[in-house]
Amino acid sequence: MLRIRVRSGVLGLALLAGLAVPPATASAAPATAPSPTAEEQRLDGAVPQEILRRSGFDGVAAEFGRALEGAHDYAQARRIVVREGSALWRRAVDRAQGRGPAGGDLSRDDDRPLYWARLGMSRHVRTWEPRFGLTGGQRDALLDRLERTSRGQTDIRYPASGRLRRVLLTGFDPFTLDRDIRISNPSGATALALDGTVVETARGPARIETAVFPVRWDDFAEGTVERTLRPYLPRVDLFTTVSQGRVGRFDIERTNGAWRGGFPDNDNVSRTGTVPVADPSAQPQWTGTTLPYAAVVAAPTGRFPVYDHTEVTEIPAGGGDPVVRPDGPTPGSTARAGAGGDYLSNEIAYRATLLRDRLGLHDTLPGGHVHTPVLRFGAGNTTEVTDPEFVRNRLDIVGQVRAIVAVSVGATANAPVRK
Repeated sequence: MLRIRVRSGVLGLALLAGLAVPPATASAAPATAPSPTAEEQRLDGAVPQEILRRSGFDGVAAEFGRALEGAHDYAQARRIVVREGSALWRRAVDRAQGRGPAGGDLSRDDDRPLYWARLGMSRHVRTWEPRFGLTGGQRDALLDRLERTSRGQTDIRYPASGRLRRVLLTGFDPFTLDRDIRISNPSGATALALDGTVVETARGPARIETAVFPVRWDDFAEGTVERTLRPYLPRVDLFTTVSQGRVGRFDIERTNGAWRGGFPDNDNVSRTGTVPVADPSAQPQWTGTTLPYAAVVAAPTGRFPVYDHTEVTEIPAGGGDPVVRPDGPTPGSTARAGAGGDYLSNEIAYRATLLRDRLGLHDTLPGGHVHTPVLRFGAGNTTEVTDPEFVRNRLDIVGQVRAIVAVSVGATANAPVRK
């Protein structure tokens, strides 16, 4: 999801917001249900409905809605949301990994059924007006639980065995859907394909656990990345955030910048300014990868070339106009784009590596960001939701990410396996 746009502006956010909205008290007045979001409104289009139908996910939202309508109180509604959100994630993972029925002729490696089914569920929660009433805080809490469970963020579990090294990998939803609503995100497909799998590396087997994140600025400002990763970074042997980047190539992004460039997100919201984090007074302008980029670039991981990408855009120390630096930032400069741009792929990399550093793990935990090639349809396909080249490209990208993870673990696992 590479986007590099140099803009000015100040984001009116300071400290990291609270992580989850607690249920309101019983005495609070019920709130009127809000309208569907811009992201949810796309769901009724022909393409999303075809994707859901051809994967067998077309009944998910309706079944969820019926279960929700049967709730007698808020506590029961919350249990239903947690149960059904978790079930959706497991169903998507199982489908991607060949377990259970395919549900239709859409290839199993497709990440889009999960995305569109989740939006159907969130629209139900957002517009639901139960007999017992919901406060705004309660509705927000239900939406939060649905987001977390259906994205695998509450399903990260490593076996107790000390023999397996531990890898944490994240992906993203599809984005730029107003440009082409058929879009799939290979990073999300990778997360589904690799969740709970074991890869063999030069240092022994490694277990991969995954989660998927939204393409929405405000979710990041509210701490979704830190909340998800913080419990696990001290326990894993390697982490990598993954997103879709440039055409025809992988990039290991060397440096991440503390700047939001304002490109619209999936809710058509723009945010421009410094990345909002906790303790902004101690916020660095740049963070760096600790992935073994040289070893990855040198290894034969797949058909796409892999680059150690170092270019950034900065305002030099002392001010002036933004300058592109091919070899990374200069001392005292202000970020305007990291190696991975100024969109949410740069931001998740910045947040994850800043969290790594604030936990005191910079020197012991390999971690950073991998940009995949842009996933492209076959030549001449401007209307069909899939085609053989599209599937081949996605499968090849997923396989190459798996190989990059294996090389990375093998090149950095000199320390004992984390307990």
